[in-house]
Amino acid sequence: MHHDLQINRLRTLVAVVELGGFRRAAESLHITQPAVSQQIRQLSGLIRSPVFASTGRNLRLSPRGEELLRYARRMVALNDEAVDRFIPQAGHVMLSVGVASQLGEVLPEFLRVLNRGMPQVQLSVRTGASEELAAQLTGGQLDAALLLQADPPGPGTDCLELGRMRLAWFGRPAHGEREALPLALFPEPCTLRGRVRESLDAAGVAWRIAYESGELIGLRSAAKAGLGMTCLIANGDELWGLTPAVRPGLPAPPEPLPVTMAVASGAAVPEEFAAIAAKAFRQALRPYPLVAPDAGGTEAGPGAPAAGGTEAGAPADGGGAARPGHVLAGVPA
Repeated sequence: MHHDLQINRLRTLVAVVELGGFRRAAESLHITQPAVSQQIRQLSGLIRSPVFASTGRNLRLSPRGEELLRYARRMVALNDEAVDRFIPQAGHVMLSVGVASQLGEVLPEFLRVLNRGMPQVQLSVRTGASEELAAQLTGGQLDAALLLQADPPGPGTDCLELGRMRLAWFGRPAHGEREALPLALFPEPCTLRGRVRESLDAAGVAWRIAYESGELIGLRSAAKAGLGMTCLIANGDELWGLTPAVRPGLPAPPEPLPVTMAVASGAAVPEEFAAIAAKAFRQALRPYPLVAPDAGGTEAGPGAPAAGGTEAGAPADGGGAARPGHVLAGVPA
């Protein structure tokens, strides 16, 4: 037979002890003093022993009551933590945001700008592969995401292309140059993996998979250890201390990949979030080697405007860089 410890009774016990009496506990909990007494009696019945050895001015717990109090405090604290996690406080909004692992360093600046514009938002943030984050976005587990991939998420999302990220080869494999090129790659499904293979095949470069990891730190470690060459965002040397690759016959890296902000089309996301998040992401992406959308490969360096005087991440034609069919309305260019 199972017995459930009701949180309200345990909360009453904690209040009586911490406030020093039944009357003060009743006032704090907005219940009557007889209700407090009844809940303490119910706890006494549960532990088959008096909770208090004495009441009134000489309030003192019994040995069994002291043991129960330790559990009560832990359970009430855990209950409140869970409630705060899933039920935002009055006036607050809870949102979950995903960021592609290669762009994880944008988070401090993004959070700073977003908090300044929307201090009422309570954020949950996760990083991972863009393909996984896109699936979580369409599946309702994320409210927004910053993605690094060619294909936009599925239906139910609004997308805005903030720019295109230049890529570069990194690593100096320890094997001889005549052997098939060892590669360190993310596992399938992965847009970047397919682009790397296409680039090497088109150049007639023989290659083999030497290392696979779903974690960015794994690929970085493999490249540093000489296990294989990898292709990551072009400022990987500055961000993570990677060694730029030098190898005869190595083709140019794949074309820049779109950096897309995707927002779920739902009532849970405040109307002003998209515009503020876009501003925050654009500002956080300034140190990155972004190419303005449709700018013909013109790079928008740190703090510099893209081709035609358009800010990096802003639509080059002034008409919006949102993906066809997934227009993100209300976001200024």
